[in-house]
Amino acid sequence: MRVVVTGQVGLDKKPFLERVAEIAREQGYNLNICNIGQMMYSEAPDVAPGKILDLPLSQLRGLRRSVFKDVLAMCKKHPNVLVNTHATFRWRHGLFYAFDYDHMEALNADVYLVLVDSIDRVHFRLRRDGYVDHTLKDLMVWREEEILATELFSQIFRGHGRFYIMTRGNDDSTAEAIVRLVFRPEIKRAYLSFPMSHVPDSPDALAQIENFRREMKRHLVCFDPSDLDERPLCKQALAAAEAGHRTIEVDHGTGRATLDTNQVLDIIADIDGQIYARDFKLIDQAEMIISLIPQMPDGRPVISSGVERELQHAHETTRDVFVIWTPEVDPSPFVTETATKVFASVAEAIKFFLENNYIPASPAGTLFG
Repeated sequence: MRVVVTGQVGLDKKPFLERVAEIAREQGYNLNICNIGQMMYSEAPDVAPGKILDLPLSQLRGLRRSVFKDVLAMCKKHPNVLVNTHATFRWRHGLFYAFDYDHMEALNADVYLVLVDSIDRVHFRLRRDGYVDHTLKDLMVWREEEILATELFSQIFRGHGRFYIMTRGNDDSTAEAIVRLVFRPEIKRAYLSFPMSHVPDSPDALAQIENFRREMKRHLVCFDPSDLDERPLCKQALAAAEAGHRTIEVDHGTGRATLDTNQVLDIIADIDGQIYARDFKLIDQAEMIISLIPQMPDGRPVISSGVERELQHAHETTRDVFVIWTPEVDPSPFVTETATKVFASVAEAIKFFLENNYIPASPAGTLFG
């Protein structure tokens, strides 16, 4: 397998992909990683760390072409190679591409992944590493450009169906999903749909959602929209602006990021637009959608307009539509008429997926994961 992984600066892709390779080895798959940036620094030892993008574009391109020849040579020796690179760069030279057509054509990768993460985590890592010459708007634009460019060259070199957006997150769930995506194509790809903005006051509904996400990720390749949820930043910035605070503090699990309130306000429209576009792309790269409709303590369903729109989009794009309906009241025809099947619980859904080979057995006869 040949895999290309792209993503903007500030993702800490190298340690993340090393974890992907470690999980792959634990499951019996040897995955060799080529970190293009690291290889370029090795090729040019006189370039100070963090300064390689300051080189003239002609010299930068020459370095990249030199190391990519080594990548192609490695591909002849090893069956499974993952190339860690970028699709584009935004630097002092402006916006420029980070690949060469002839080399990407020769690589002929089987899978193209673009790694994304929440803008506060990207900002935190860049500031941690001494990169301060950016705005949140810059990072939002770069993320969108990286997604678009990766999707474009995946279609040029391989055609439809080989491109995936993956969220980095803070745990191993995405790394595990990448291993399954690359080495276990028989495992179904599922988009997880559930209300995100209507349940903060219902601990029971939140518990149902967390159980649903955890169980589905145990068995399937899951694309989970809540792995990248930037809407809380918007609410926090609006509240800070009203209170006259110039900055907000965000705890994202690996540290605390300080964000300029006005910069967050400036990207609210970008956050909303990217959520809308990205979630539909996640549905399109899945084979099915699994939607959980939790129950409030009074028995009412918690269903949002976003969930309804996702179900409709999945139905119209001919994906299997599975709904786990837990409330006491019956679902409406707008749910039942578009659903492939409706379940009463997560356990019932998993039983169905097992019996109908949506969840395959490993060679040892036990569930994968």
